[in-house]
Amino acid sequence: MKKIIFIALLCWAGTTLSAQSSEEIQKERTGYEQPYHPEEDGYMRINQLLQQAKKENKKVLVQIGGNWCVWCLRFNHLVTTNPELKKILNKKYIYYHLNFSPENENEKAFKKYGNPGVQYGYPAFLILSSKGEVLFTQKSEDLEDGKGYDPKKVKKFLQGRL
Repeated sequence: MKKIIFIALLCWAGTTLSAQSSEEIQKERTGYEQPYHPEEDGYMRINQLLQQAKKENKKVLVQIGGNWCVWCLRFNHLVTTNPELKKILNKKYIYYHLNFSPENENEKAFKKYGNPGVQYGYPAFLILSSKGEVLFTQKSEDLEDGKGYDPKKVKKFLQGRL
């Protein structure tokens, strides 16, 4: 059933991106860093990051999606290359990319933290306290502008003021 939902979401995403050809999207995807690791156990990795967050007095920003998702890659690119956003991100968060794909649906992690991507689309974001509590859920579309993200909206989100 989960694979059917995933395929339906991919089809829906494909129809919403019809203004851009699949070739253009594929080319764009290959130009970005591929931050998701389908082989990784997301539940175990989040637990490790929570320990790190506790030591560093930070929160964990979990970006849910996959390397298949151009919007996921666009967001990662923006926050890791825009100096102002990168500074905020590094100061306040441990940033993690939780994979959701047919290769690895990370069921254990999503059972514990939920998967807002199922409802909102991908990427979706969770902000976790260092104790692992979900403090905030964010859908991507609120941060988007055209074929990318609005740096001002993303800044407000990262600062906790959206």
